[in-house]
Amino acid sequence: MKVSYEWLSQYVDISGNTAAELAEKLTRSGIEVDIVENRNKGVEKVVVGFVKSREKHPDADKLSVCIVDAGQGEDLQIVCGAKNVAAGQKVPVALIGAKLPGGLSIKRSKLRGVESQGMICSAKELGLNDKLLPKEIQEGILVLPEDTEVGASILDVLALNDEVMDLDLTPNRSDCLSMLGTAYEIGAILGREVKLPDAESGLRKNTSGIKAEDKISVEISAKDLCSHYAARLIEGVRIGKSPLWLQNRLMAAGIRPINNIVDITNYVMLEFGQPLHAFDADKLANGHIDVRLAREGEKLVTLDDVERTLEPHMLLITDGTKPVAIAGVMGGANSEVTEGTTRIVLESAKFDGGSVRKTSRQLGLRSEASLRFEKEVNPEAVIPALNRAASLIAELAGGQVASGVVEAVSGEHRPVKIEITVGRINSYLGTELSAEEVKAIFGRLNFAVEPLDRDGFRVHVPSRRGDITRAVDLIEEVARLHGYDHIPTTLMNVVTTPGALTREQSIRRVVRTLLTNSGLHEAITYSFTHPEQIHSFPGAHRETKPVALAMPMSEERSVLRTSLVPHLLDVAAYNRNRNINDVAVFEIGRVFLSDEETLSRLPEEKLMLAILLTGKRSDVHWTGKPGDVDFYDLKGIFEGLVQYLGIEGVRYVAAGPEGFHPGRCAQVEVERDGVRKIIGTLGQLHPALQQQKDLADTYVLEVEMDALTELAGERFTYDPLPRYPAIIRDMALVVDRGVAVGDLLDKARETAGSLLESIQVFDVYTGERLGADKKSVAISLVYRTPDRTLTDNEVSELHGRVVAELESAFAAVLRK
Repeated sequence: MKVSYEWLSQYVDISGNTAAELAEKLTRSGIEVDIVENRNKGVEKVVVGFVKSREKHPDADKLSVCIVDAGQGEDLQIVCGAKNVAAGQKVPVALIGAKLPGGLSIKRSKLRGVESQGMICSAKELGLNDKLLPKEIQEGILVLPEDTEVGASILDVLALNDEVMDLDLTPNRSDCLSMLGTAYEIGAILGREVKLPDAESGLRKNTSGIKAEDKISVEISAKDLCSHYAARLIEGVRIGKSPLWLQNRLMAAGIRPINNIVDITNYVMLEFGQPLHAFDADKLANGHIDVRLAREGEKLVTLDDVERTLEPHMLLITDGTKPVAIAGVMGGANSEVTEGTTRIVLESAKFDGGSVRKTSRQLGLRSEASLRFEKEVNPEAVIPALNRAASLIAELAGGQVASGVVEAVSGEHRPVKIEITVGRINSYLGTELSAEEVKAIFGRLNFAVEPLDRDGFRVHVPSRRGDITRAVDLIEEVARLHGYDHIPTTLMNVVTTPGALTREQSIRRVVRTLLTNSGLHEAITYSFTHPEQIHSFPGAHRETKPVALAMPMSEERSVLRTSLVPHLLDVAAYNRNRNINDVAVFEIGRVFLSDEETLSRLPEEKLMLAILLTGKRSDVHWTGKPGDVDFYDLKGIFEGLVQYLGIEGVRYVAAGPEGFHPGRCAQVEVERDGVRKIIGTLGQLHPALQQQKDLADTYVLEVEMDALTELAGERFTYDPLPRYPAIIRDMALVVDRGVAVGDLLDKARETAGSLLESIQVFDVYTGERLGADKKSVAISLVYRTPDRTLTDNEVSELHGRVVAELESAFAAVLRK
């Protein structure tokens, strides 16, 4: 909200305070002021001049020689290049010695041999914002109204001596989206009275003998979404420009003047915080207004000349046959006030904020009106704002106002009354305020106070302060007005509980630390994705239905993700496009799973861990060529993680799910209570998907974090260093290629029992010498016991049983 210092002074005495000082006081009381902007951008010695004559320059087709009366005692000869300069105009004239924005100084000069004693200025040259000017004066010199006084300072004429405070309001302080609301706030801070404008001065002089109820009628069909609708009829209006004082105030507030009717509705909206709308009465069928919901497929061309398709939840203003406006958002082109309009129906209403917000967002229409309706307007300002606007239209547009207000009411506003005690206020704030001091603060806020027993009050909250509904809200008001700087600093006297991480948080932190120590970078990506991303890589949850967003930012972010991998692929592709080919990243995040096409319950949120590796496993070094990452780099990182977490019984089973390379992929299984469960998948991406993303060989892992948390050991344990020597036995077994090496190792562990300390595959060989369907697996077994030295005989006997069991179970042949 932009608040003009000059305009604010019309409602409250702010003398003795500069705009900067007011901004400081507002900020200290809880309403932050972003900036105080001076409307004068460096203009000096610019006055109003009257162009007496305009002649063509003798030596330049595009220049004119003007004789101008600038109130200086003698006429000035000024050479001007603007196309729209003409005799009889009132214009801004920069005198000799004047200064203009940008450091421009005006000097006596000659243009093509003709002396020029000043400069006729455009609005832009005076530092005015082009976008806030009426379209017809955005180019060429600025033409002033005919009644402007010659010789008057342009700073006074255009109100450039003004300063504007830009309020950064929190959502609860919608009362300050108006000049009067801000005036009440300033009045409370300074302890000064607020002067309300005379809302009916024009009505007393310009009311016609026509009764409004004989010409127009109002009906509310959607009673839940509109609690009050009021209208006035004004006839004989003349559409034209607004007076300069009105245009100046609108431009100071950041609103472009259009014509006197639209400008008055905007002016009153800024003054009262109550949006208004003017309809051409002759374009309303039978003068009837019905506030109803849209019908399926109904359309309306709005004032921006865009045809909008409306939905049944959208609130409309209709004339009984057709829509003429989207309630609280924008009017329709079919009832627009134009130059030929002579009769106006003026609207003021209280629409449901939630309805306006939903409609505004869905249609992509944000306006000053919708901003205020979304935050709920003051229900008691509907009629005063309507009368104020009708009064101004009568005064500034020559209208005759029909007697009476035509209105419909479907809901009653209940005044807010809150009981509170001084003791409770002091208890919350740590202060020692007296009852009289508290009562005085409420008085400064214009809150009526009714004394109760002892130190209690019943406070009557005015309807303009919709943010105050509870006793703690009143306590906050006392704190603000008493001054946060005056509240003493005291230590809290409460029972405290030491904070600690939950088991899930602790394990998540450990996982992050281990992975970053392994050389990976953590990524944080969007929870939203494109439906095609889910289709190309469904991940572990292939049966889930994507959850669509009701109002997505874009199609690229229109559904909730079901896997973390697609976005990590985007990270890899983003880096590769910038010549960073070696990528090692991980992410811990939630996926969203549902088996419903249309949600009737919340989707399941599952915490997942995903890892992606692509490129080289190390940087270029003189000691040797760096190799490409492969399946076993990824598997090794995960094995180190589960080993550190103390998770046992992890197996890797060959698999070929969608999106993975059919021969380089495994499912991660764990056994708990005799039941094997799949908790994740790791492997190389399918070559087609790699090609689509323009990536080299890429390896990904996705595993359930909840499963890791559940399986992790309760505490870390350490084994002492062995005191007795180990005995190592190696063997090479020839088996069918289809035999899983993991099955060989499991059988060996089962047979050897507790004397087997470790077992490891150190070579796998395939070749013509073995046969096309055979492979040789070389295994190293380490035997040791912690309480004695093993003998060769008992190890040889045990090892022989292991070999025999493998030969029997897998038709293995021991290579010799």
